Amino acid sequence: MDKKTIVLTGGGTAGHVSLNEAIIPSLQEEGYSIHYIGSHDGIEKELITKNFPDLPYHSISSGKLRRYFSLKNFTDPFKVLAGIGQAFAILKKVKPSIVFSKGGFVSVPVVIAAKLSNIPVVIHESDVSPGLANKLAQPFASHIFTVFRETLEYLPKEKSTCTGSVVREQLFKGNKMRGFKLCQFENRKPVLLVMGGSLGSVVLNDAIRSNLPELLKDFNVIHLCGKGNVDSSLLELKGYKQFEYVTTELPDLISAADFVVSRAGSNSIFEFLALKKPMLLIPLSSSKSRGDQILNARLFKNQGFAEVLEEEQLTKETFLKSLQTLIRNKDSILDAMSKAERPKTPKEMIKLILQYEK
Repeated sequence: MDKKTIVLTGGGTAGHVSLNEAIIPSLQEEGYSIHYIGSHDGIEKELITKNFPDLPYHSISSGKLRRYFSLKNFTDPFKVLAGIGQAFAILKKVKPSIVFSKGGFVSVPVVIAAKLSNIPVVIHESDVSPGLANKLAQPFASHIFTVFRETLEYLPKEKSTCTGSVVREQLFKGNKMRGFKLCQFENRKPVLLVMGGSLGSVVLNDAIRSNLPELLKDFNVIHLCGKGNVDSSLLELKGYKQFEYVTTELPDLISAADFVVSRAGSNSIFEFLALKKPMLLIPLSSSKSRGDQILNARLFKNQGFAEVLEEEQLTKETFLKSLQTLIRNKDSILDAMSKAERPKTPKEMIKLILQYEK
């Protein structure tokens, strides 16, 4: 009997790839042949080809879908059309029984091509309000899963379900001592882990580095600063370890952390929640985004899982003040986290996805 095939898609940021990374091992255990469709040069290509070198990766054309005026808005629709054609040809060749989309601009041509090919499509939306790509893809989906219950207000009721979060199993296998060894920390001060997203954050990086003399009095600092953002003048500074981006090391680094400072992407904050790491969230501002991280952060604040500092209010002084509030409220945050709903396992998630395959 031939293996069943599933096509995964999603990209643009690590958040549009991480769930796909989480479910791939479980799909392999179930005997599925897995193909990934992504862009030619997006972060999804780097992550999938590096972490799953034997998994077929197919690149397609993908235009960015902008909410603002740009001359590229007149040319990118042709890239999307080209991507639909390319995705259609790939789907015809690999013959999947289902397509699973995590969102991002590259997913739109794939979802449309799947609908044209009469292949069921399941979409996953991580943020409180659906992204533009998933909004465009909704009409072509067989079903849409969400992380937040509040997201269901924006979606067709007859084909939408809230599943809660899905957390990669390997994150629970981190080792605190390995994390300390990776960072070459020489003392047992509390550890502050700073994450600015897969692309890094200039404002977050500046806030951390401007406060290093104060922070290093009380903390060891792990700083995931984004590609090209390592400050070479600080490489020898004891108690401060910089990484551009990490993959296999992440479980150990999170295990070593006592507190987290982060943007408010859905995947990351639910991972910190599952691992019970008190967090200070600094969401991407509405001037730089559609405001999804602000909604994510406020919901976590309201549920007692996090402290929040809006980017517009971020200064050297407000950062330290907010961090002090986080430390002061550590026990109440951990208590709220202990009562949170358990995340789905990847195996539970694929069972939900595969019920829609033909």
